[in-house]
Amino acid sequence: MTSKRHEEVGLTDAQVLDMYYYMLLARKIDERQWLLNRAGKVPFVISCQGQEAAQVGAAFALQPNKDFLCPYYRDLGLVLVFGQTARDCMLSAFAKAEDPNSGGRQMPGHFGGKKFNIMSGSSPVTTQVPHAVGIALAGRMRQEDFVVYTSFGEGSSNQGDFHEGANFAGVHKLPVIFFCENNKYAISVPLKKQLACESVADRAIGYGFPGYSVDGNDPIEVYRVMKEAVTRARNGEGPTLIEAVMYRLVPHSSDDDDRVYRTREEVEEAKKKDPLIVFAAYLKDIGLLDEATEKDMLARVQLEVDEATEYAEQAPYPTPESTLTHVYGE
Repeated sequence: MTSKRHEEVGLTDAQVLDMYYYMLLARKIDERQWLLNRAGKVPFVISCQGQEAAQVGAAFALQPNKDFLCPYYRDLGLVLVFGQTARDCMLSAFAKAEDPNSGGRQMPGHFGGKKFNIMSGSSPVTTQVPHAVGIALAGRMRQEDFVVYTSFGEGSSNQGDFHEGANFAGVHKLPVIFFCENNKYAISVPLKKQLACESVADRAIGYGFPGYSVDGNDPIEVYRVMKEAVTRARNGEGPTLIEAVMYRLVPHSSDDDDRVYRTREEVEEAKKKDPLIVFAAYLKDIGLLDEATEKDMLARVQLEVDEATEYAEQAPYPTPESTLTHVYGE
């Protein structure tokens, strides 16, 4: 039997089973949204497939209802841990009035919600990074004890928003965790055409705080590094940059054809390291996940996704009269 690595980093058996549940839920919501898109029922999908382990591992090191998220558009696994449900995600995909992110006004993947401590995102990449730093500064000024997590792709680490945010956070030792989900491609541009340095994590040294590169297919290892970063932030020791290295298993979005920039052989090879397969194998090796438990969890997740889809499809759209709500001051 494999040693229980999760216990070495302070995770319980129940917690790692919960991790797998959230990873599975994110994957099944994502897969359903692709089917709905191809059926012409939802307009757009921006996928989390291949990135669930990093998102869920990171989320488990934070405290929902206390800490703040400034996520990027693939962070389905992250927001599920922070309280969003399969129904919430489907309401967003169908652009229905009850969508908690934006009331059906934003594209899918633009997460937000005051009750979840998730800042509303926007379409230009990396704009959430300076916002996260601003939230952390506000917390410092108010003497509040919370950590701010912000995530972005490796291509986004080239944007000025990242560098300005990282510099300001480093100077003022703010409680921010910069989390780069390096999935190897900025839409169609491979990593070797984006960075001259070895990894995104190397960029942290220029701003005076630690940077770590971690296996993004391993939620336990991501949790370990995140937990250390969260402890540093809560102790007033400043920010951390974490680069979680993984692979985007599907096209950039439902509007993308990834066959024009990467081979099928490359994708198939990456699928052998699919984080759901790898983590399920670990849980089976240590005796936590047997055939019956796995079957029950899959049935539970499938029911959640089915009920969420049915509810969201029947839910009302926003009324035309509500179009200007939240646009102007009155």
